[in-house]
Amino acid sequence: MSEDTLGRVAVLGGGVMGEAIVGAVLRAGVDVDDVSVSERYAARATELSERYGVRAADSAGKVASRADTVVVAVKPVDVAGVLEEIAPRLREGTLVMSVAAGLPLSFYESRLPAGTPVVRVMPNTPATVGQGASAISAGATATDEHLARTERLLAATGLVLRVPERLLDAVTAISGSGPAYVFYLVDALAEAGVLLGLTRAQSLELAVATFRGSATLLAETGEHPVVLRERVSSPGGTTVAGLRELDAHGVRAGVLAAAQAAHDRSRALAQELG
Repeated sequence: MSEDTLGRVAVLGGGVMGEAIVGAVLRAGVDVDDVSVSERYAARATELSERYGVRAADSAGKVASRADTVVVAVKPVDVAGVLEEIAPRLREGTLVMSVAAGLPLSFYESRLPAGTPVVRVMPNTPATVGQGASAISAGATATDEHLARTERLLAATGLVLRVPERLLDAVTAISGSGPAYVFYLVDALAEAGVLLGLTRAQSLELAVATFRGSATLLAETGEHPVVLRERVSSPGGTTVAGLRELDAHGVRAGVLAAAQAAHDRSRALAQELG
């Protein structure tokens, strides 16, 4: 396979993230005839095949045997069994990408043929709507070309950053778990609106639009969030009064503590699963 082509891609697992990868791969320019999905539930396999036009099978080994890139998108507890199935059938040089959470590169490299290039991916759920943030890390034999191929395949899911594997727990704490923190804050803001007299529908619509607009403003201006925050905070005004309450209730400290807890749990899970 030349560096100018993405070759044939097999996605192992037809869940939410597996489907997101299928869509991204097709948007990256891979021909539909070169994309295969393995999914053990026949109804789900049929659904994906009809929706995207890709090949679908219940055998991971079968679809992996013809691929240039194999994406492991099954649950972490199922990864060992899938690797055992595909290891004897991988062609030499096949790139294995994993979007399964928690498992280190060494877990894959010890179960696949020696020299198999492996790239570990930490995605997040907004990838399913093309607004994700993913970090990728290279295994011992993965090259810049393998990382570049991974970036091209994932480009349609959103932001893709390269980081050393030792930082993936931090990535998990920020962008991996981060959507849940955002949803938590949106819900809290919407609840506040109800308390102040808005209908629940009105309040939620305003809260979602405010988060979306603020994130877009931050991304498009490139300015530091403190600068943008100060522009909203007139001296003696309503925003300053609200920010004072956030500080008094330890919201910033709570976010820092949540990220630290997620980071530590990510490390613990890797040890449990590995």
